[in-house]
Amino acid sequence: MAPETGAQLSEAQIAVHWREERTYRPPAAFVAQANAADPGILERFGEEHFPDCFNEYADLLSWDTRWHTVLDAGNAPFWKWFTGGRLNACYNCVDRHLPTGRNKAALIWVPEPEDQATETITYQELYRRVNEFAALLREFCGLEAGDRVTFHLPMVPELPVAMLACARLGVIHSEVFGGFSGAACGDRIADSASRVLVTVDGYYRGGSLVDHKAKADEAVEAARRNGREIEKVLVWRRHPGRYASRTPMVLGRDFFVDDLLGGYRGRSVPPVSMPAEAPLFLMYTSGTTGRPKGCQHSTGGYLAYAAGTARYHLDIHPEDTYWCAADIGWITGHSYIVYGPLALGTTSVLYEGMPTHPDAGRCWRIAERLGVDIFQTAPTTIRMLRKLGPHEPARYHHRFKLMTTVGEPIEPEVWRWYHDEVGKGQAVIVDTWWMTETGGILGTTLPALQPMKPGSCGPGALGILPVIYDEDGAVVEAGSGRAGNICIRNPWPGVLQTIWGQPERFVDVYYGRYCRDPGSKDWHDWPFLCGDGAVQASDGYFRILGRIDDVINVAGHRLGTKELESAALTVEEVAEAAAVPAVDEVRGRVVEMYVALKPGLSPSPESGQKVTAAIEREIGKLARPAHVWIVPDMPKTRSGKIMRRVIAGISNFADVGDISTLANPEIVDDIRHRVQSAKLARGEVPRELTAQEAEEIGDFGKAE
Repeated sequence: MAPETGAQLSEAQIAVHWREERTYRPPAAFVAQANAADPGILERFGEEHFPDCFNEYADLLSWDTRWHTVLDAGNAPFWKWFTGGRLNACYNCVDRHLPTGRNKAALIWVPEPEDQATETITYQELYRRVNEFAALLREFCGLEAGDRVTFHLPMVPELPVAMLACARLGVIHSEVFGGFSGAACGDRIADSASRVLVTVDGYYRGGSLVDHKAKADEAVEAARRNGREIEKVLVWRRHPGRYASRTPMVLGRDFFVDDLLGGYRGRSVPPVSMPAEAPLFLMYTSGTTGRPKGCQHSTGGYLAYAAGTARYHLDIHPEDTYWCAADIGWITGHSYIVYGPLALGTTSVLYEGMPTHPDAGRCWRIAERLGVDIFQTAPTTIRMLRKLGPHEPARYHHRFKLMTTVGEPIEPEVWRWYHDEVGKGQAVIVDTWWMTETGGILGTTLPALQPMKPGSCGPGALGILPVIYDEDGAVVEAGSGRAGNICIRNPWPGVLQTIWGQPERFVDVYYGRYCRDPGSKDWHDWPFLCGDGAVQASDGYFRILGRIDDVINVAGHRLGTKELESAALTVEEVAEAAAVPAVDEVRGRVVEMYVALKPGLSPSPESGQKVTAAIEREIGKLARPAHVWIVPDMPKTRSGKIMRRVIAGISNFADVGDISTLANPEIVDDIRHRVQSAKLARGEVPRELTAQEAEEIGDFGKAE
């Protein structure tokens, strides 16, 4: 139910106009083989069994010493999980599978060029590679438990090898997404106080061999400016023995890993037994303002949570061939390409390049050839595949039992295409909601027990107690039709331990807003603020509306961008949509929609009129866009995320900020010319934004 027209909504409330979608039940064949088909699991993970319910996750691992305390809240909110326990994450992901599965594929790596051979790495081969690189890190680099190492690696098998080698030694790894600039990498090196940088000379992206080593020099210089000196740069070669970069190696600092490894052939390194609460890795959020936030994740709690959610919510069995088509540079890749699947002893697929190269059928060819039965990707990628190859899945004979969506809310129209075309109507979809800080899934369904609902992630994951608060801390009740800030009432094993080197910021950002008693050691007093707006239906399912900051306030109505974009995507010819705010003298802000059409379709005034009509139909006239701009493409990051702050800047004749890291920076001038020329022709005279307006527009869609 929508709020009354003209109602003034509080800061934490977003107008909600979604219609309820019908639900889909899982196929009987899926239920018959599911890891979580017994309804008793819901009772076992109920609030009355918290925190002991998470013993079930920890018991999936092999421990050197069993814990004596499940949750230590003595220094709230710096939670400690499985206190007293000791284990090694690498041992759990590699060594323990050797007695029964040494010849089984642990990783299958697919290069982007289709004429290059797929590489299968068995658990025995992974054990060998990890041990040799661990010996190199320990002896050549002098690294030991507690030290930090920064990786700036793309999707090559050397990345999980390096992660596991660090985990074997108790060294804390910090992977920086390969698409980030050298300067961004250098900032993270300095923040983590790393002494060693691990990189690669080049990798394939969009049909080209990218010179990646050049970024290492930029990273070293950026770290130096921040007071941190890198001692060694270890460079893997994409083609062993052949250097792919035009950037010279620096004598005494840069070393080819494949040259060094000759001295460590056949070496084995005993896994270091680590306390459960010892840090395993840092994962920096992608914000571009202020000091980076290094989310520190633990060894025992994080690994248990990644394994447990992978087993029950992603339904991963050891015999599955599982493909998470994300990047290990993001938390999804850490949890659900490397640590979760390997802890369960399954086969995990890695793909080097773009999912649409050389065409929109590439993913389905890979899935068909490798016999992938679980497929995970982001709505951004799903929208891209739907845009470029809506009928491609029908050409291939892949068969998924389960598909996952992760990273942002998925529009119902896109969900249905994913279900009907990609899943061929036979696969279960698990729509997951979580974030870097949480280590694993927070909101989703148990696929065999709870029905799917397009656009809704579902209830809380096992053992997770979500709640929606308004700005005063009052609960927004399920079925009320009102939205607010979604929080988690209880701690869980995967949650970040702190922000590296910034404990005060950690408390302020995640707990400060709704903490009832800063001196309390009772977890009930420390709700975790997730930073997303949400609404809860009467059936308990949550619909995530996007980041709290990604809201457009039109005459007192706070409209979620995801709802606006979902409405636009109900128009048959629209492939992508983005909603941004424009400053308006009368209403404060108005909505402007940017849409890209499916291939082969030409823009026309009718297309824009259809978008406007769809928004009025789905939401109401109050959300009518001031303009609908049809553009040839959206400005996007390397991972396919639409950069809303860039188009918001264009709509407001404002600075669009740094576009050097976009996958298609050339499109910005094209869009700027189309939009701003049309506005000027209509007599819309730009005015200088106030400082507050400029800050809002510059930060729009740029959640930290």
